[in-house]
Amino acid sequence: MTTVTVETDDTKRYRPEPSVWTALRSPKLLTREALAGLVVALALIPEAISFSIIAGVDPRVGLFSSFIMAVSIAFLGGRPAMITGATGAIALVIAPIAHEYGLDYFIATVILAGVFQIVLALFGAAKLMRFIPRSVMVGFVNALAILIFIAQLPQLIGVPWMVYPLVAVGLLIMVFMPKITKIIPAPLVSIVIVTAAVIIAAINVPSVGDQGDLPDSLPQLFFPDVPISFETFQIIAPTALAMALVGLMESLMTAKLVDDVTDTHSNKTREGWGQGTANILSGFFGGMGGCAMIGQTMINVKASGARTRISTFLAGLFLLILVIALGDVVAIIPMAALVAVMIMVSVGTFDWHSIKISTLKRLPKSETFVMLVTVVVVVATHNLAIGVIVGVFVASVMFVRRVAHFVSVERELGEFKGRAEAKYTVTGELFFASSNDLTTLFEYTKDPDHVVIDMSQSHIWDASTVATLDAVETKYEQQGKRVKIIGMNDYTDDFHTRLTGGLGQGH
Repeated sequence: MTTVTVETDDTKRYRPEPSVWTALRSPKLLTREALAGLVVALALIPEAISFSIIAGVDPRVGLFSSFIMAVSIAFLGGRPAMITGATGAIALVIAPIAHEYGLDYFIATVILAGVFQIVLALFGAAKLMRFIPRSVMVGFVNALAILIFIAQLPQLIGVPWMVYPLVAVGLLIMVFMPKITKIIPAPLVSIVIVTAAVIIAAINVPSVGDQGDLPDSLPQLFFPDVPISFETFQIIAPTALAMALVGLMESLMTAKLVDDVTDTHSNKTREGWGQGTANILSGFFGGMGGCAMIGQTMINVKASGARTRISTFLAGLFLLILVIALGDVVAIIPMAALVAVMIMVSVGTFDWHSIKISTLKRLPKSETFVMLVTVVVVVATHNLAIGVIVGVFVASVMFVRRVAHFVSVERELGEFKGRAEAKYTVTGELFFASSNDLTTLFEYTKDPDHVVIDMSQSHIWDASTVATLDAVETKYEQQGKRVKIIGMNDYTDDFHTRLTGGLGQGH
């Protein structure tokens, strides 16, 4: 007989494979991680600049933030190979502070948001992930793919016509390169070849340098010059809390997505406080803060095959080297090369199986509806957190409606010890939605003087059901009839005993 031992210890459960030590001892794995980090660093630059513009701050703020957060989360985070940096969702949330109060209040908000994230993580916010249904997760992924593609449209509209063949070449390289070899990430090869073609042929197309000025010095410690007072807290706290919630939700959803892609587990609580700490460090070095970056994470994990913290660390390190030491070289990379990479990421991220006719026929319509609602809300608001919240709400309503119909009541007339008796058998899970109509399922005037309600096939979950049973008993008492409730399980009996007659209804 073979005995299989299942390890349940959290340390073993979250142990990454391959580990950092394994990758450092393997030239093949280390090369893969390093090249993946380089590709991600190249993709981080234009996005960090764009998000800085959205937030209303200097491009250096976004670039420094992405560098600091990527390097710090490589050590602090709970999900290896996930990329963290300045993001559009965070930029949208925090932009009003920069416009209205200036950079110092902006940075103070980032730091406070990090504190809020640590507190939320320590209080178990990550455990809420279990309440996100699969249909919402699929909607999140599909909406993300659509947003990644939409984000590329400004680089494809009103541009020189040569941009289109360059993008096409980049896409073809990424499609066919993996069939030849996977040693070098296809996105990196695509960027190098497209850039070389532009330089050799002297093609005039938009480049990374057109997106904004690159920094020429290292980030320095920055202490926001704001009054330490309750008034300051009132100004920045609402935005900081919104930033903390949006950042946590995006990061945890992205971590779950990477878990699925890599078939591994990750420590969501550690990821939560790690994101908070990374935001605090970002703020104290003049960064705009951020969260997990789904596009860059998919480049790292799916397109480049990275699996360890080395790729995340090197993405941040390469970013700093590229923008400071090699800024002039990076500036000439055509945006078409990066657009091609992001389009490929978009296509790879979308769950095409979810929209197949065969899948749609098999799935309950409610599941498809929840997925579509999540997609529509995310795309309409450009906010992943709002879409997920709405999706979970709609899924909950659908679930409650479906479960509410699973309760039945069967009536049986007979004699017991020589007296007429009506016996009702209640079957199903009883809570506010399913028990509200319970009072209408009894024949109060037609029943004999003795009534038995058998609860052996049901379970009481809330006070609404106890109040409903009280109301049923009261209606029978008004008819001069006696009611006996039998068959309750231990939990239901204890719950009913504690609350019956004390809810202000029925008695």
